[in-house]
Amino acid sequence: MLLLLAGLASAADIPYERYELANGLQVVLVQDHSLPQVVVDTWYQVGSGNEAPGRSGFAHLFEHLMFMGTFRLPGSGIDQLMEANGGWNNAWTMEDATNYYDVGPPELLATLLWIEADRMQQLGHAMTSEKVDLQREVVKNERRQSYEDEPYAVGQLEVPALMYPKGHPYDHTVIGSHEDLTAASVDDVKAFFASWYVPNNASLVVAGDFDPAAVKPVIEAYFGGIAKHELPTRPNPAVVAAPQKARVTVEDDVDYPQINVYFHTPGSFQSGDAEVQLLGSLLAGGESSRLYKQLVIGGLAQDVSADQMPTKYGSLFVISATANEDVTVAQLETAINAELRQVAVTPASAGEMDRLHNQFEYGFLEGLESLQNRAVQLNQYWAYTGSPDYLAKDLARVRDATAAGLRDAAAKWLKPEQAGVVIVNPRTEGGK
Repeated sequence: MLLLLAGLASAADIPYERYELANGLQVVLVQDHSLPQVVVDTWYQVGSGNEAPGRSGFAHLFEHLMFMGTFRLPGSGIDQLMEANGGWNNAWTMEDATNYYDVGPPELLATLLWIEADRMQQLGHAMTSEKVDLQREVVKNERRQSYEDEPYAVGQLEVPALMYPKGHPYDHTVIGSHEDLTAASVDDVKAFFASWYVPNNASLVVAGDFDPAAVKPVIEAYFGGIAKHELPTRPNPAVVAAPQKARVTVEDDVDYPQINVYFHTPGSFQSGDAEVQLLGSLLAGGESSRLYKQLVIGGLAQDVSADQMPTKYGSLFVISATANEDVTVAQLETAINAELRQVAVTPASAGEMDRLHNQFEYGFLEGLESLQNRAVQLNQYWAYTGSPDYLAKDLARVRDATAAGLRDAAAKWLKPEQAGVVIVNPRTEGGK
């Protein structure tokens, strides 16, 4: 691991080969013969931000449906074929994209490519009402387990409407509402597939122990014949600088109140994004961080976190703290706001900046030890910057961030008067 981290840190590069098929599919090949493993990572540039009104949760529902089988691999045939040959797979959905990844031994590579091409070509045609009904209930249960029944998570369901105006791509949750999921039909699914799951809206990263000369003809044979289609118009929302209202209060089955403070911040890889990321670590990245000292060591909170949640059309930065016994939300908010005002006028010390830079770089490079993570990272770079060749720039934008830059970013983006606040209180008697 240390050799890999040192190599990536010095070279700031993931060697790759990129080319494009005639149908618009972007292909990236990454050789790594250190382990007998391959990864096929397929990134579709469609997420919850591309959903039609009244169809929230659709992109995530479709992610589940992609595992429901095709004419050639019906039922659970995809999983069965992979697992029988030592492979596995999964997927995730966000506001801007849906990502599918397959991992297995090198001898399984052609099969993994065939599976992804088969899904891209015909899954929509093989869709049925029975499949939609089954996965609709699975997603509803996921919403219940991950948000409605998870302590404090119900507050996250309030964030989109708090922070974004109606009609913005991010004005609803990725998981969607029960009502919209119920309304989804098989015709909706087929139309969504035909609109977005096309080669000219996808990028394919193949990484690991393989020979490019042998793999290129396989990719062409499996994907080259899939027709490209004109894509729907993408959103072009105006920049949102302030929340739609100051605060929302909800109740949950918890013992202590929690405050979640949200700010609009720069989008992924945009100017200021790196500084805001480092501010998250300065404020709540470990026991030596500012808010940890003030809130946790100071006895006000059980925990505190601060994170940048990057997305294409502007990001959100959130500070979250759970109160200790006999501590009020008002006390937490006062302490948080005081620290935000302080960090907006006083630059971080040299020691703090060293910690922030080292902490980020080590965590970032350690994450790239995983072949799967490297494949996803290249796809992410392609989707957000237009090129997979962004690792050096990504590291540089953080390495070049200064104490004055962090101070100015806090003054610009983390103003207490521009915050949207979600408070989660213990449920009162008779509350729902």
